[in-house]
Amino acid sequence: MLSKVRTCVLNGIEGVDVEVETDISIGLPNFNIVGLADTSIRESKDRVRAAIKNSGYQFPISRITTNLAPANVRKEGSHLDLPIALGIMKSTGEIRGEISEMAFIGELSLDGKLKRIDGALPAVLYLKKSGVRRVVVPEENKREAGVVRGIEVIAPESLGELVGYLNGESDIDPYTCELARPRSLLGLDYSEVKGQLAAKRAIEIAAAGFHNMIMIGPRGSGKTMLAKRIPSIMPEPTFEECLEMTNIYSVSGLLGESCLISERPFRSPHHTVSSAALSGGGINPKPGELSLAHKGVLFLDELPEFKKPSIEVLRQPLEDREINISRVNGKTKYPCDIMLVAAMNPCPCGNYGTTKNCSCSQFQVDRYISRISGPVLDRLDIHVEVGRLEYEELEGEMVSESSERIKKRVERAREIQKERQGEGVYNSRFSTDQVKRYCALDSETKKIMKEAFKAMGLSARSYDKIIKISRTIADLAEEENIKRDHVLEAVQYRSLERKYWR
Repeated sequence: MLSKVRTCVLNGIEGVDVEVETDISIGLPNFNIVGLADTSIRESKDRVRAAIKNSGYQFPISRITTNLAPANVRKEGSHLDLPIALGIMKSTGEIRGEISEMAFIGELSLDGKLKRIDGALPAVLYLKKSGVRRVVVPEENKREAGVVRGIEVIAPESLGELVGYLNGESDIDPYTCELARPRSLLGLDYSEVKGQLAAKRAIEIAAAGFHNMIMIGPRGSGKTMLAKRIPSIMPEPTFEECLEMTNIYSVSGLLGESCLISERPFRSPHHTVSSAALSGGGINPKPGELSLAHKGVLFLDELPEFKKPSIEVLRQPLEDREINISRVNGKTKYPCDIMLVAAMNPCPCGNYGTTKNCSCSQFQVDRYISRISGPVLDRLDIHVEVGRLEYEELEGEMVSESSERIKKRVERAREIQKERQGEGVYNSRFSTDQVKRYCALDSETKKIMKEAFKAMGLSARSYDKIIKISRTIADLAEEENIKRDHVLEAVQYRSLERKYWR
């Protein structure tokens, strides 16, 4: 008897329909799985056999052929255990209920328990888009799967419980995850940061327009402290953004007990991280730090200490906002729409340009700075210098502005962008046509830009960056048009290139 069970596999975070066809015929006992299956699926034969027997059902002593259609798409992952087992049981008549309108994903243990899988959320999202109205997932995956609206999520603990449900012998209530936005327990706030008004202003502009930035300053000046508080002033993510972030953490196996990532991520990898760990990859590609920071902040502290390939791998993702991983078996794509924040000392000893004596020669300083190539620096919109604090600033009574107040201004600027450009189109992401449409300059501001272009030797990319930053500054000031002061402030955020990368 022939049976068909619906499921899917993932390529990155995108789903691909898979139909598990099972045929049981007379012949020597044999169990074959065909259809371009990887090792983990071929090994499922033993897991499926043991799970069916240990759940109290008969495993057929016949010739079993399981085909994973379409046969030209490579399938990988232990989540096909469950549909393979159900295909066999449907063919033998153990399952009497109708299952053609349902989809199934789940790994089986030898005792028939359903085990947690990676990527349940993107799989359920894809199945919903494909028209499935009911999906079965392991009980441990029910929280993330229950986030998806418009599809019934059935989450049994074991194969036996599921078969009883399919045969109408027992009930399993559909699961829906109640969403809540927990507040961050870190309690990081800009009110704790003394002084550094210029750096805070640059960070506010960067957060408002989702601009990449780099902070340059001596050791101990507060660059890391400033960067770690950036999420505290960023607007709350939309539900769609939360789903995108959760998809990535789900396929990475990093979701834990959360049903939804509801806060913008802040990723800060060590400078010894490899280029593959940053971009993602592996035999079975997984997201890297760039994708794990999607819709949030990727902070690279001590940027020149990173290996050259790790720095250069940033080029394409910062432009395209996605990672393309090519393998012999095909290509995998992960999103990485990030706000990159980098920090660095001006020299190896960290004292260059301060009242302390710098122990580095000019050659050492130049070599250290040159580790950041021009093309990478060009992709960092805002360059800001973070100076060493004076004693009076540390012990002064001046109260620093709180993150809450800064966040309100950032949110207002984002609202202006949304009204003008639509959801999710930040100023930093403008295309050439959008720059012309939304960043018109009058004669006075054009004259300033012309002088800056010639005096600073700007590239076309740097020129565009300054205009986009000017647009963000105007939005923070709630001005409809870009004015002289906005451009002058934006120009200064590209001046460090001449000071350090001369």
